[in-house]
Amino acid sequence: MGSRVRVWLNRTYAENVFFMDQLRSNPQRRPVEIHATHGDADSPILAAADTAAMEPEGLSRAAYVEYALDQCARHEIDVFVPVLHQTSIVAHRAEFAAQGTALLAPPSEAVAIFRDKVTAYQALQAMGIPVPPWWRVRNEEELLVAVETLEAAGHKACFKPAAGAGGVGFRVITRAPFSLMHLNGFPSSYVPLSLVQDALRGSEKPVDWLVMPLLAEPEVSVDCLTGPDGRVRMAVGRTKNGRRRGFTLHPSWIEPARRLAEAFGLHYLTNIQFRMYGDEPVLMDVNTRPAGGLHQLSLCGINAPWAAVQLALGEETGEIVPAHLGQDYAVVTGPRPVRPVALPQQRTEALPAAPAAVTEPLTTPVTEPTAAPAAESALTPTVTPGIAANASPAMASGIAPNASPAIASGIAQAAAGATTAAAPA
Repeated sequence: MGSRVRVWLNRTYAENVFFMDQLRSNPQRRPVEIHATHGDADSPILAAADTAAMEPEGLSRAAYVEYALDQCARHEIDVFVPVLHQTSIVAHRAEFAAQGTALLAPPSEAVAIFRDKVTAYQALQAMGIPVPPWWRVRNEEELLVAVETLEAAGHKACFKPAAGAGGVGFRVITRAPFSLMHLNGFPSSYVPLSLVQDALRGSEKPVDWLVMPLLAEPEVSVDCLTGPDGRVRMAVGRTKNGRRRGFTLHPSWIEPARRLAEAFGLHYLTNIQFRMYGDEPVLMDVNTRPAGGLHQLSLCGINAPWAAVQLALGEETGEIVPAHLGQDYAVVTGPRPVRPVALPQQRTEALPAAPAAVTEPLTTPVTEPTAAPAAESALTPTVTPGIAANASPAMASGIAPNASPAIASGIAQAAAGATTAAAPA
């Protein structure tokens, strides 16, 4: 058992709770402490971590980098797995390294290439890796040219943002007019061309879409692990055909993925996706982060998250080949805990008895006080929303226990100002 390793996952997918589980169940039994941050208080990522914090909202990319550097220094992070603002963070790799934190992400040049799908497709075509036909579309006229060309060749047209991840914004174009067919059953990615045209005409600025043919299954996601020396240590494909999932080591998927990872220096964990264009496998997308389904490789006896952390720490893993390919499977949802909801602070001391009723005759003059006595004012219940009854003094004040002096001072001053404004004149 070696020394403890501290790993930070910033705002990431909920499915990465399995990534965290695998880090803790590493074969070396190395103690792992996980820090997590997120913008959603109900993310299971926060509950699964050893330490957790809410991320500040509204930070610029530059400010987020400063926040990340502060988190790494304060929590003595050994390995940082950046998802949110990955492009900006990897551009400051040397600054993280100077304070002892390794970034589990490719170099900034590789991240920049694959952040934009058009730039990526151009680079892939130049090295001879098959990609589907594609058009960059910014307005209605360009969209119609792409759609009509694809339909004339017998394909359905689809589009997605030129920069994006996770299938956000993916739509399939249909010529069928909008009708009850589109409202029956579950929501669909199919959208009538006429509605897309109306949306483009009503937009005040151009779009940035990639239009291509709708590619056929199977979809194969190749999870790659590449060392900082540029050599691939692992490449295993996960197949998806409808609900059925499985694994593959077939060269038609694995070889182009390995070539790509080594040629572009896609260090650490990346995910390279393929589909079928006719009878030919073509590359669909490249993700410069660990895939949400990476943990499924455990069915092949592989703990990819831990192997990646080892490489980030400078430890050699050797070639990682599955001892066996797991049987076909399906993915189902299951419960994961979230952090308890914080309750308003409750009064614990007993309230004093109410004052006795006035018994003097009504003719007795009554002098109305000009201000509430101090003792009476103290009886006014104080409710602090969102603070647990057993909160620490720092939490009750609204200041994170590990907040920097500058942040703590700013929050304290704001609280003082709010108290002054609420006090009776």
